[in-house]
Parts: sequence; C-alpha cells; structure tokens
Amino acid sequence: MNIIKFILGAIGLIFVGMLLLWVLGFLSSIIWYLFWIGLLGAIGYGGYRLFRKIEDKALGADPHAGLGTGVDINMSWDEYERKYLRK
Repeated sequence: MNIIKFILGAIGLIFVGMLLLWVLGFLSSIIWYLFWIGLLGAIGYGGYRLFRKIEDKALGADPHAGLGTGVDINMSWDEYERKYLRK
C-alpha cells in the first residue's frame, strides 16, 4: 500500500511540475507579445508625432488655433487652394 502512495505522489508531483511549467511558459509568452506590441505601438506613435510635426510645419498650422480660439477664418477658394492643396 505504501508503494502505491509513493507512485501516486510521484505522478502527482510530475503533473504539478508540468502544470507550473505550462503556466510559466504561458505568462512569459504573454509578456513577450505585450513587449512587441508595445514596441510597435511606440514606433507607430513616434512616426505619427513626427508626421504631424512635419505636416504642421509644412502647412503653417498654429497648434493653438482652432474652434476654441474665437478666430473666424474667412478664406476664399484661391487662398485655400494656395495654402493647402498645392503643397
């Protein structure tokens, strides 16, 4: 009877070890994927910020001008075309 308990305990330890290794592998793969997704997101965000900086510089846009500034922009089609469409 003691040998059966010993064998079942050994099998239980093996399965618990395999379960722990599976959980460790699962968590490490999640962390790895989050790292790469974060890296790609940071590269994309940096590219977007760089694009916006270059675009604002090319268009001559004021970052503080907009709907909340109270400035009424009346622009003819020729001014609009010259400023935005010809760049």
